[in-house]
Amino acid sequence: MAKYRIGVIGHTGKGNYGHGMDRVWLDVPRTQIVAVADADAKGLASARKRAKVDKAYGDYRKMLAEQKPDIVAVCPRWLDQHRDMVVAAANTPSVKGIYMEKPMCRSLEEADEMIAACRKRQVKLAIAFQTRYSPKLNTIKQLIEDGAIGTVLEYRGRGKEDRRGGGEDLWVLGTHIFNLIHYFAGEPKWCFAQVRQNGKPITKKDVRNGPEGIGPLAGDSVQAMYRMADDRTAYFNTNKDQRGSPSRFGLQIFGSKGIIEMFTGHIAPAAILADSSWSPGRTKSRWKPISSAGIDKPEPIKDGGLHGGNILVVNDLIDAIEEDREPEASIYEAVTSTEMIVACFESQRTGGPVKMPLKNRKNPLEML
Repeated sequence: MAKYRIGVIGHTGKGNYGHGMDRVWLDVPRTQIVAVADADAKGLASARKRAKVDKAYGDYRKMLAEQKPDIVAVCPRWLDQHRDMVVAAANTPSVKGIYMEKPMCRSLEEADEMIAACRKRQVKLAIAFQTRYSPKLNTIKQLIEDGAIGTVLEYRGRGKEDRRGGGEDLWVLGTHIFNLIHYFAGEPKWCFAQVRQNGKPITKKDVRNGPEGIGPLAGDSVQAMYRMADDRTAYFNTNKDQRGSPSRFGLQIFGSKGIIEMFTGHIAPAAILADSSWSPGRTKSRWKPISSAGIDKPEPIKDGGLHGGNILVVNDLIDAIEEDREPEASIYEAVTSTEMIVACFESQRTGGPVKMPLKNRKNPLEML
């Protein structure tokens, strides 16, 4: 079997190599890393050793031109580099697929440019929404379809609410939760949100340059409401320095007969409360774990952590290339999550609900 040639792009000190996205290819038999690129010289030397390759470049564009990879790994976590790296990879004649770290990019303008570049040459892009590939996801969806929690009434998501709580949490971690909401509820129709700083609506003076290449950022508190394609309402909230222990980071799906909650990961922790009052203390009901085999059943699949999740994404990306289809977590999934994030700031800017897809493709914080 011919192996897919992999070009790895990282940037030490500015997003590094994501969550193991440079090493996953070593455990995928259909792939072979041919080169790495990193603008940081010391980081490049380390990356070359990890990837077990001889070819190393300080300029990823030179790597793309000379090595002609089939698939490119865009690994840095920092958002400000994603647009340029994806467009350069998509415009390389040899490239058939891209695996990119989340979040997608800094604005819907950049997202539109990335989509246009991938469409032009029909390049498949998968984003690192690892939970989207969790074996538990289909099990949970089937439970909902079978009426395990009755009629779905609403979705509730939260960020990690640590020191990044608010706008940064919305961008960096909210993107995972929005992808899960999208999976279960379909496309968002509108968003109504409030973004606050120290208890007051954000203004131009609150806007700062965010970390990790986010760009303009504001708010230590975000409360957002969405109407989804299934005509249910989804909520997302995050507040700075209000972290729970254990964390509340995850998604809850409330139904007329109970609740399903799930968190993130390869074998994402999940549970069900079959209780129409949503209150175990009132009915003596209990939360029951959900495995990929069903309710209260042992998990037959070993949790591979971030590495295991990466392997699932990469194999799906390769299958998508060969079957000429979109990956499960495609560039379009990434755009929807990005749009749900940006809509919060646009709703705050305009002072009311905003229809989606958003007409305004500019960064709302630059327009305050």
